[in-house]
Amino acid sequence: MNQQEEGWIKTTCAYCGVGCGVEARPKACGELEVRGDQNHPSNYGKLCTKGIALGDTVVHEGRLLYPTLNTQSASQTLDWDEATQMVADRFSQTIEEHGRDSVAFYVSGQLLTEDYYVANKLIKGFMGSANIDSNSRLCMASSVVGHKRAFGSDTVPICYEDLEQAEMVVIVGSNLAWCHPVLFQRLRIAKQSNPALNIVVIDPRRTDTCDLADSHLAIASGSDVALFNGLLSHLQQHDALDEPYIATHTQGFQHALETATRDIDLTQVTQLSTEQLHQFYCAFAHTERVVTIYSQGVNQSSRGSDKVNAILNCHLATGKIGKPGSGPFSITGQPNAMGGREVGALANTLTAHMEFENPRHQQLIREFWQTEQLATQPGLKAIDMFDAIECGKIKAIWIMATNPMVSLPNSDKIQSALTKCPLVVVSDCIADTETTRMADIVLPAQGWSEKSGTVTNSERRISRQRRILPSPGQAKPDWWIISQVAQKMGHTDAFNYQHEGEVFNEYARLTTLDNLQNERDLNLIGLTSLDAQGYSRLTPQQWPVTELQQQTTNQRLFSDGRFNTPNHRGRFVAVCYHPPVATITHDTPLILNSGRTRDHWHTMTRTGLSAQLAKHCSEPYVQIHPNTAAQFSITDGHLAWVSNAQGTALVRANVTCDVSPQQLFMPIHWNDTTANHSKPCALIANTTDKASGQPEFKHSAVAISPYQRNSCALFISKKIIHLKGIDYWARQKIQGGYVYRIESTLPINELAKALALYLDRDERCQIRNESAQGKARWITLDAHARPVQFVSLQDHFTKQQVSELIEAFNQPSELFKADEMIEIAL
Repeated sequence: MNQQEEGWIKTTCAYCGVGCGVEARPKACGELEVRGDQNHPSNYGKLCTKGIALGDTVVHEGRLLYPTLNTQSASQTLDWDEATQMVADRFSQTIEEHGRDSVAFYVSGQLLTEDYYVANKLIKGFMGSANIDSNSRLCMASSVVGHKRAFGSDTVPICYEDLEQAEMVVIVGSNLAWCHPVLFQRLRIAKQSNPALNIVVIDPRRTDTCDLADSHLAIASGSDVALFNGLLSHLQQHDALDEPYIATHTQGFQHALETATRDIDLTQVTQLSTEQLHQFYCAFAHTERVVTIYSQGVNQSSRGSDKVNAILNCHLATGKIGKPGSGPFSITGQPNAMGGREVGALANTLTAHMEFENPRHQQLIREFWQTEQLATQPGLKAIDMFDAIECGKIKAIWIMATNPMVSLPNSDKIQSALTKCPLVVVSDCIADTETTRMADIVLPAQGWSEKSGTVTNSERRISRQRRILPSPGQAKPDWWIISQVAQKMGHTDAFNYQHEGEVFNEYARLTTLDNLQNERDLNLIGLTSLDAQGYSRLTPQQWPVTELQQQTTNQRLFSDGRFNTPNHRGRFVAVCYHPPVATITHDTPLILNSGRTRDHWHTMTRTGLSAQLAKHCSEPYVQIHPNTAAQFSITDGHLAWVSNAQGTALVRANVTCDVSPQQLFMPIHWNDTTANHSKPCALIANTTDKASGQPEFKHSAVAISPYQRNSCALFISKKIIHLKGIDYWARQKIQGGYVYRIESTLPINELAKALALYLDRDERCQIRNESAQGKARWITLDAHARPVQFVSLQDHFTKQQVSELIEAFNQPSELFKADEMIEIAL
């Protein structure tokens, strides 16, 4: 189908690393109609709930519209020339006064590849600092390290179609059903077509992914290395190794095996039975085609890199790599986490899979960019970067398309660092985030449906994200904003791009440097001849792209047994099991795991705009085992404090057997703009993997205790309100407005006084309907007697009551009678 047949424009989803093809078209009413692209090889027309609701999230409400300078006394709107000149001058001044490593960029997998490329080029190539890191450090850095140690390059070798061709799929540390739903749908169809397909889920928590599994191994948190070392040992003991493959295509096997076979009580460490271990090991050993999917449960660990290599060791030892239906599969979290890794937007890499440690690579890039300022050594990774801001080594930071005040561990320390930093620049499409609140200069960037460029998904497939709607206000593409600053810093010739296609062409040419024989498998030589029209029409391409792919390809890498190491052999990496850093104590007797919910994304700046998505999960919560709930006097559906030395969180208790008695689980999405006291990253220490710099998000020691409420309220409003001084509130988008669930230790009359301050007195009238039991209801109406705000206070609300009140707000009924209208008198 033509890219714009019947008004439909082909683009790519804004959410997870599956990279689903989307078709969208604007409707006459201004809404955006969205459907799956049936021709896109990632999803063949299927979309998850978030993808289906993309049209709900392209509203202008809450958008950042103009460049803004924030001072202690006021905010000043700037034009683009003023704003970019100011950013350029401040960064130049900082470098002149404090040196090149006094500046930093913190970027995001929400950026397009072209944005990523220009940001990396500016700071590494022309500012001379490698202090650029991505929020992908929080999700995929350990996989990058594991790949490079084993394969010699950051390469994901498999294709999505391997899920259909596999005889066994092992899912480790991934709730695929919620975090990558379309891949889960593909796996479900594969299971229906082949009931013999053996699916094993390895996860401390029971999730919806387990519904499809033949077995669920509820492994002890942090024991993955022990489990897979045990598998490697089993393969050797039961003659299940591929000896010819090991001899011909690998190195380091004996050392890895010796390390794996060290005495360890596997049942004690993993908390799995001997029967469970034996069944899993035998199945892996005796199945020819095995895919192992791993994600954040593996990566987000103080030993994440070792966990990755323990998995890769087992695939190398059996030759289950580079073949149809076989291979290790690191599935990325963000829509363009892979693109950022490709262009080098991580502190420890250069660009296009070239490395600091290789002088030839430095020379090639220096000559290609025509710069004498190229950074020559790795910069600071995310956690170290913010530590350097905290202690004053970094004086200026530019944060792009991410919200580190919410997503980084130890939130209080991040706030302290940004408060101290002399210059904080933030580019975003959302006006009010915890991070924009910390900014000195805020720059309005385009959002999904407005910007244009490319993204790369988890199977190395490059897809176009296309412009569909006009940008609100003065929002601009990130690559344009960065280029304007670069030009004003004196680098006009190097950043004189006319459109994003020119950026992509430069990046594609860069991948070909000294790479005619595919020494690096990231090679886009087949895309270097694209003109503007060819770039506009570009169909999905899976790298390496030696020539423009006219039809869908499914390339498996390492099929010939040649890896990207100096001697072309895959490397076994000897890894030892070490228990997680955080341990339970009398004061913190439980382990907190964190992750995603099905219908929300990261910090909810996009999904929080959809009433449909908010229905699935309306409040922050903590999962807790029934025995643990009884032990600590936690009641299902009531609030509970979760706390440790880092901070506290107030969340709704969900008592369930899906977690073990020693474990809690909290979603990552809620923060100080969508709920009060409900941010899990406030509880997470900045403990990191020494090799990858990736923080430990899955294993934090915490305590839990009940919250004793005295009053509750529902506050429904057509617009966002900013509640202060309230113990607990959580905001949910509903059709036509927002509902705030509120709880307090205050008596009802005191809570009523506090909430009355937020009623809109400019409207026509207020209603008060107070019962003898101390319950109260108020409403403000507009000139046409339509509800604008509604407050109901009592000591408890059932789910049914909440639903009825929300429905009544949008469809006024007997609940709101005109003859009851009186002024509030408090």
